[in-house]
Amino acid sequence: MAGADSDIPQAQAQLATRPPRLSIGRVPTASFIVCTRNRAEALEACIRSIEAASRAHASMASEVVVVDNGSTDDTAERLARIASSSSIAIIPVVERRCGLAAARNAGMERSRGRILIFIDDDCEVDLHYLRDLERHYAGGERLVIRGGRVELGNALDLPFTIKRSPEPARFTPDVHPGGFILGCNMTMHREVARRVGRFDERFGAGSVLQSAEDTDYLVRAFQLGIPIEYVPDMNVLHYHGRSQREAIERLHRSYSLGNGALCLKHLSGAPWLLRHFCWTFRSAWKELWGGPRFDPEVSLSHWPIIFMNVLGALEFARCAITSRPRPELNRIKQTTRSLRRDPPC
Repeated sequence: MAGADSDIPQAQAQLATRPPRLSIGRVPTASFIVCTRNRAEALEACIRSIEAASRAHASMASEVVVVDNGSTDDTAERLARIASSSSIAIIPVVERRCGLAAARNAGMERSRGRILIFIDDDCEVDLHYLRDLERHYAGGERLVIRGGRVELGNALDLPFTIKRSPEPARFTPDVHPGGFILGCNMTMHREVARRVGRFDERFGAGSVLQSAEDTDYLVRAFQLGIPIEYVPDMNVLHYHGRSQREAIERLHRSYSLGNGALCLKHLSGAPWLLRHFCWTFRSAWKELWGGPRFDPEVSLSHWPIIFMNVLGALEFARCAITSRPRPELNRIKQTTRSLRRDPPC
């Protein structure tokens, strides 16, 4: 992993013992948005890695917005203890509506930074994350969604929900947007959030459609002409904890359910998503006659993708028919006011 040499954990430990260079009180340039539910221990490791990265690049003021989405463990107590002695501003937010998309929206509303950084609670950022991020945003390009490299944090976990490509790339409809950049390491300028708006709360973990809130966001941004860029640095380590194939299969089915809903939602605006479904269906037939599987490394088949895509499309149709527009007008106004804040560098 680029930038993740064996000396980095030692360097992070050394930084943790240095006297803090406080960024509290400064208007943050970067807002880390971390959504969590019942992962207190992993959350603490995530925050500690952000603190170390902030010390390593203290010229960029940052904050951490932690959105607790209904935890029943000691998350609140542990977060209060961390915040009381942290070298960076930690903003706790409680979002009682279940779902990752709702939590992400709450985090955006409370953030103050010019650049929004979405990091999952089971991830740890590289020591030089902010240095890399500043370099990529130094050109002044405001309208871009940019994601970085995601590596396994634990070598015993199966190689899934990671992004290891060594080459930078910009998204085109020739590839499926799911996994082009990962929601556990996704950044954008506040101007992008203004234009794209809120995450669709029908999607994402904890919702009826189970996943794809980040992919839906990418599709909506792309339809507005906003580039989607992958860079092979801005590294995070993902401790997803799935070492058994059955756990990966369950997660894979959830992703496929969300992607099926995504295809129907954007059938008119992004018909190329349907083309990817057709390609997967063709690959599934070839698999029956000895063709390659979807993911030979984990031995995943194309057929569950087809089944769950269809089920996801049906579920989205049901949601579209039965649900009322949301969120309420007051929440929309609150989000708009929040996203209009554009602090100086």
